[in-house]
Amino acid sequence: KRGTESCSSGTCLRCRSNELSVGNSCSRLWIMSFSKVFLFFLLERIIRHGPVFTQEPSDSVFPLSAEDNKIFINCKAKGSPAPHYKWKFNGKDLDIGMDFNYSLVEGNLLINDPQATKHGGVYQCIATNAFGTILSREAKVEFAYLQNFSSKGRSPVLVREGQAVVLLCGPPPHFGEIRYSWIFNGRPSIVVGDNRRFVSQRTGNLYIAKVETSDVGNYTCVVRNVMTNTTVYSSPTPVVLRRDAVMGEYEPKIEVQFEKMFHVAKGSSVRLECFALGNPVPSISWKRADGSPFPGKMKINHSNGVLEIPYFRPEDSGLYECMAENSKGRSIAKGHVEHLQWSQTLYDANMAIESDLHWECKANGKPQPVYRWLKNGQPLVSQDRIRVDGGGLTISNINLMDSGMYQCLAENDNGVIYASAELKVVASPPDFSKKPVKKTTLIQRGGEAIIECRPHASPRASYSWRRGNEFLKDSKRYGSADRALMKEPTKITVPPLSMDATVGESIVLPCEVSKDSTLHPIFKWFFNGKLIDFTRHDHFGMIGGGSSGDLMIRNVQLKHSGKYVCMVHTAVDSVSAAADLIVRGPPGAPVGVLVGDVTDRTAQLSWGPGPDNHSPVTLYIVQARTPFSIGWQAVKTVPDSVPGQMIHATAVNLNPWVDYEFRVVAINNVGVGEPSMPSKPVRTKAADPEVAPANVSGGGGSRGELVIVWEPVPEELQNGEKFGYVVAFRPLGTTTWKQSVLASADASRYIYKNDTFPPLTQFEVKVGVYNEIGEGPFSPVVIVYSADEEPSVAPPRVWARTLSASEIEVFWKPVHQSGSKGQITGYEVHKHHKWREGKKEALTSHCITSIRFLNVCTVLMAGCAISCSPTRVCDPPATFFTISSAE
Repeated sequence: KRGTESCSSGTCLRCRSNELSVGNSCSRLWIMSFSKVFLFFLLERIIRHGPVFTQEPSDSVFPLSAEDNKIFINCKAKGSPAPHYKWKFNGKDLDIGMDFNYSLVEGNLLINDPQATKHGGVYQCIATNAFGTILSREAKVEFAYLQNFSSKGRSPVLVREGQAVVLLCGPPPHFGEIRYSWIFNGRPSIVVGDNRRFVSQRTGNLYIAKVETSDVGNYTCVVRNVMTNTTVYSSPTPVVLRRDAVMGEYEPKIEVQFEKMFHVAKGSSVRLECFALGNPVPSISWKRADGSPFPGKMKINHSNGVLEIPYFRPEDSGLYECMAENSKGRSIAKGHVEHLQWSQTLYDANMAIESDLHWECKANGKPQPVYRWLKNGQPLVSQDRIRVDGGGLTISNINLMDSGMYQCLAENDNGVIYASAELKVVASPPDFSKKPVKKTTLIQRGGEAIIECRPHASPRASYSWRRGNEFLKDSKRYGSADRALMKEPTKITVPPLSMDATVGESIVLPCEVSKDSTLHPIFKWFFNGKLIDFTRHDHFGMIGGGSSGDLMIRNVQLKHSGKYVCMVHTAVDSVSAAADLIVRGPPGAPVGVLVGDVTDRTAQLSWGPGPDNHSPVTLYIVQARTPFSIGWQAVKTVPDSVPGQMIHATAVNLNPWVDYEFRVVAINNVGVGEPSMPSKPVRTKAADPEVAPANVSGGGGSRGELVIVWEPVPEELQNGEKFGYVVAFRPLGTTTWKQSVLASADASRYIYKNDTFPPLTQFEVKVGVYNEIGEGPFSPVVIVYSADEEPSVAPPRVWARTLSASEIEVFWKPVHQSGSKGQITGYEVHKHHKWREGKKEALTSHCITSIRFLNVCTVLMAGCAISCSPTRVCDPPATFFTISSAE
């Protein structure tokens, strides 16, 4: 014991108040301060309270084809005593013990072998302890899939030069994140977005602001499901150029625009698309309606057609404008980017019995949110002493049955947010044990005596005094302490506590006092020694009233770290309390990315750490960009996960003979930081080619020809200069290969001519690759047929009829296969104007025996059969005849 006597063997030792008796001597006592974390842990264990969520479930999309056939839904709450957990599925209690697919891991829900029809739906976590029950936000579990496009062919699109065109993708049924791209005239020619062409990731359509002659060809829509990593291809859409006229100039028309009201969750990424059609090609620009500049994290790419807002924060909300402009005029699209958030939330309340409670919760969002209240997970409605009025809850004349966990829910079309608080009701009779009345009070003769009477009581006690057996009444000599002689001293009962906050949050530093009922406190707040002027700072606001003057800090930023002091003044005294606020944010961008020791497959990287913003970096991610990649992509590294204390790594699995830029992104427990500046471009060394041509096939051609085709190897996989192909073939059943070298990286076709082999001879074919370093692999061997003979007969009869002033329909009698040498696969129709040279107008399959023509006057028509040869040799032609459209 300190400051007491310690007696042993008849000898007593007296120690001072700051000394401790140890054996036969006194030792100075030093009290070491605990760390804040350990102290907080002890308080959490000692102070009993209701459950509070620290992790809540979130929406998830699960690929049905995943190898790891499990879904893990997070849920964790703190509380004393420790909470226990239950789950709801589609609004009904989930009996985990009766379904082997479900299991609980602490509070988290694990779904084994999930099935889309059985386990897809809405899940909600319920945490309960002795003080009450709270519900988590709802989370959807959905399953990703991607079906195939219809195999039905797509009609040609006729356009004039200078005209705009929109090619519709029409994606097949799917779910999960989808990425769109378009292929022009077969792979690997991918349409790259620029100021004239744009691929919308919202609709999948390809937009061409102004058509040029180079745009003529076949376009294929490619859809990839990011979750399942499956890709499907549409049928080609032919774009045909009309020669009758050239489109004139006209003002921009915004064809792709973001929604008028765009809702987004905090921390997610936002992609706003804007693209206009017009001649000349319009330019796109972006701005915020309030004129504020874009923060550095925002990205504008694809020739300004896309505005990306990563890691969305409340300050990113607002009205955005996209403007398309050319020499003929301008067009503007506007849209609000908003999210649902609390502007006033709930706090735990310790209330005396028979007192009144009022809670108010407010949320910002469009459309205006509606509110619901829950007590211990059950709906709360107005009745008797309880009044629910939107975001307000009032409970009059509180009793012990009102104790529990309360939740306010704000909901609109874009989601639901939850705020939770605990109500503890305190009821106790007057108790003098903590503040007893003094047994003896010494006063000066003629002076005044103040005898304190301050028992602990809930509700507030009523007082009476007596002297001996005589009850005292107010008089000139006697007065009750709270009326005449004594003012209750002002004390801060709920001081601000030092705390940590995360960038973007809104927090409250409490400051609540107990005071004399006749005094009116004035609250002032100081930040780093300076008085806060609430009229000049949007982030700061004082809330409460009466005995509380809490400081709310909205949208906390890193600059708000520091010391805060709450000072309370009354007419007779003043008190103050201080607290430190540490604001944690995502890490700053790493600096000085350097690349060294570059091989054909690897590159050594090093960088300097950026600011950690009060939360240590836990992980680095290395990203790379090449002329062939779509934006920045994460690359594989050694080590696979680069820890926060390491500032170097080796990028591996790179492609040889490709220019690379690298950058580094830091991650901490708060979030993902801004990327570093890109490194200087470096080129990996050359190596032997490793990829053979794909889709080797062939056939067709003229008699005596062997036609071989393949998909060229993309430039990023050629691994070096002087890239070319080796075409090898031999008649089926022979042993000797005949080879031909094509010294062109763009080659995709080879024709071998030899009139000695008969039609439809079978050949074994393979195509290999090489570059200046060496030879690469051959493709698998495939069977290709040589050309067939041309048809020997023409349609025996051709006739036509007029349908309108500009439309005619042509008919012909089909040719019997038995009367022709070559296999008949379709018909070719030629149209001849009187004043023009004839030309091929249309091709049909063998089962079509008629065709319509639009925008025609008097013409000569001829029909003929064609062989399966790619050259479409028409021999012999049918007899010409004359037909006029109706006038």
